[in-house]
Amino acid sequence: MKTYKGYYKPRHRDKYIGDPDCIIYRSSWERMFMVYCDNNPNVLEWCSEEVVIPYRSPLDGRLHRYFPDFLIKVRTAKGSTDTILVEVKPYAQTQPPTVRSRKTKKYINEVATYGINSKKWQSARQYCKDRGWKFQIITEKELGI
Repeated sequence: MKTYKGYYKPRHRDKYIGDPDCIIYRSSWERMFMVYCDNNPNVLEWCSEEVVIPYRSPLDGRLHRYFPDFLIKVRTAKGSTDTILVEVKPYAQTQPPTVRSRKTKKYINEVATYGINSKKWQSARQYCKDRGWKFQIITEKELGI
């Protein structure tokens, strides 16, 4: 599988919170969301991987750091603003793996990935709740892929 990584150059540099010369995307889906944020007039501000949220890993019980993909400030239809923490992930990684009789390496990896993601997202939801923000996971379905 080909990976799609690189630096994004925003057209509207003033909307980006942080260094607009150092915006890294780690997938074509992240890049697609960056283009959306950059070009959508209702996205007032945005940044990529600037927020750090501590979470406890279910695998080793230790504290780790989670860097959600995006933080955006949007103008709502009613004219107010919402701050949304956004994670871009394949839909399959947002669902618990189907239980299988054979515990292959692939299955064990899927279970571990889902367990870690669940803890990250649980911590992100609490982080957002404490700040009056929203948390949203964007998959290929929301991106129209």
